[in-house]
Amino acid sequence: MKQYVTEHQSPYLDLSAEVSDILYKGKSEFQDIEVVESKEFGRMLVLDGVFQTSIKDEFMYHEMIAHIPLFLHPNPKNVLIIGGGDGGAAREVVRHREVEKVTMVDIDGKVIELSKKYFPEIAKAMLENNPKLTVKVGDGIGFMAQAENYYDVIIVDCSDPIGPGEGLFTYDFYKNTYKALKQDGMFVQQTESPFMHQPLIQKIWKSVSEIFPITRLYTTFIPLYPSGMHCFTIGSKKYDPLTWKPNRPQTFKTRYYNEGIQRSAFVLPNFVKELLYGKNK
Repeated sequence: MKQYVTEHQSPYLDLSAEVSDILYKGKSEFQDIEVVESKEFGRMLVLDGVFQTSIKDEFMYHEMIAHIPLFLHPNPKNVLIIGGGDGGAAREVVRHREVEKVTMVDIDGKVIELSKKYFPEIAKAMLENNPKLTVKVGDGIGFMAQAENYYDVIIVDCSDPIGPGEGLFTYDFYKNTYKALKQDGMFVQQTESPFMHQPLIQKIWKSVSEIFPITRLYTTFIPLYPSGMHCFTIGSKKYDPLTWKPNRPQTFKTRYYNEGIQRSAFVLPNFVKELLYGKNK
């Protein structure tokens, strides 16, 4: 008999993946966790019934959440990752020569533990105890609220705005993010699908735009996620992605990201422009 894991992507749409094995199924203090071996996407992490990452397409997400802001900033020495318990964002961040210190704070230590065991390709930096990387288990919201003028780049690699991730999509959180950044700092957050989650994106855009002098949204393709079209929102104090010019060479190989993507990711379809700016733009 065939086995499936299913994500309810909307009240009217499900995505199911056939699996050959369920490697782990249990609960942490915060959420239900499954690790499955799927036939299409390879090994997958599922939290509270939501597909988080897969071996087959994870590079698309992790390269785009990390390299877009890090190549935009001319000298990102000190980086904070909120969430990111699978280790994929950290794996990409430590590859930058300019980065000296990476602090990753995830609320769920069980996700970190299971990612090391079942996703060594993604959790590489954690498994290798990379000297740049410090991993903390705790509340990222509270952790960042204590910082001021400290980080060059903050990466909010969060799950959906439900459960433990809900507080990462609020006006107060973005105010604390602004405070935690240096005078030329920036942050990026995954902000769901511009096709499927438009009210959420508008809410985030409004909040970030009221706080940061520069707010931009960029898109990428992630087959596992709702509609396959995903977006990220940047709040920047100084550097504008729309006027970006290469400031240093890329010294490592990537599977998705390149210099052309750095520019083209910010070229938005008309329906997304209308979503953000209204019908007159």
